[in-house]
Amino acid sequence: MGLDPGPIPLHSGHHPADKAREAEMKIEHFGRERIRILAVDDNPVALLLLEKLLGRHDGYTVRTAVNGREALQHLRSQPGAIDIVLLDRMMPEMDGLAVCAAMKADERLRYIPVIMQTAADRPEEIVEGIRAGVFYYLTKPLDKDTLLSVVGAAARQVKLFRQLRGEMNQWKVGFGLVRTLSSTFRTIGEGESLATMLANFFPVPERALTGISELLVNAVEHGNLAIDYDVKGRLIRDNTWDDEIVRRLADPRYSGRKVEVLFERREDACCIRITDDGDGFDWQRYLEFDPARATDNHGRGIAMANMLCFDSLLFNERGNQVTGIVAR
Repeated sequence: MGLDPGPIPLHSGHHPADKAREAEMKIEHFGRERIRILAVDDNPVALLLLEKLLGRHDGYTVRTAVNGREALQHLRSQPGAIDIVLLDRMMPEMDGLAVCAAMKADERLRYIPVIMQTAADRPEEIVEGIRAGVFYYLTKPLDKDTLLSVVGAAARQVKLFRQLRGEMNQWKVGFGLVRTLSSTFRTIGEGESLATMLANFFPVPERALTGISELLVNAVEHGNLAIDYDVKGRLIRDNTWDDEIVRRLADPRYSGRKVEVLFERREDACCIRITDDGDGFDWQRYLEFDPARATDNHGRGIAMANMLCFDSLLFNERGNQVTGIVAR
């Protein structure tokens, strides 16, 4: 893809373990503020249930709206006051898809994660939602564990956006001066911290961030640590995913593996190439979002990167290297 084979490396005098902990602490710092959720449903019983289930979580505050029009009015009148929208699909006056379309058309609202609640999981309905930008789904009747898992995934995205905004304000001029940059990392915390920095090098950082983060995390967990799709789903359900990541990072079979990242700013495009030390995977299955996996507790990252974040997303045949390109 024209990337320089001899890029300028990043150096640090810290021990790798110290760097990993610093990266984790950085993410934690930007996640201390509560996640502000707007729950939208015309059914008062369903709305009360959402308030109770999410309100018990220390990290969430919940506001409510009884229809799409009220929700959109709230979002527009207080831009920046809501982090996640939990949206019922079927509502009078303005349904969930119409709200989502209006949000995506508004520069202030388009990057807010939307979780769609639907009473049916018909593939055609899910495809409509995907086209409107919905990648988080819940099927009614709601299951508490699934609700918390899906909201937690969206909340992680919100925390990354908070870190991105902080770094943009601090280093805005310097980001525009970088032409080529290379780095290596090992842990998910390091990858997420790196993602927020690299996103600033792209024309629209908010657009690039989710895609970069998903690809870097994928390179660690599915690439270097060899956690396959079904195993990850089980780990998340059992709330043991973090523990398994730590265990595998310490396992001699995986502990020496790194992820290499190369960024290049060209005249016509910004490019990022990510290479892991794993055995690769069947990436073709995940480039498009499969409606059959819509309510799974994970598995949307590569499709989000491909459909929303990059103009081109190219894997090598083996699947252990991916290049994301955004036109300038």
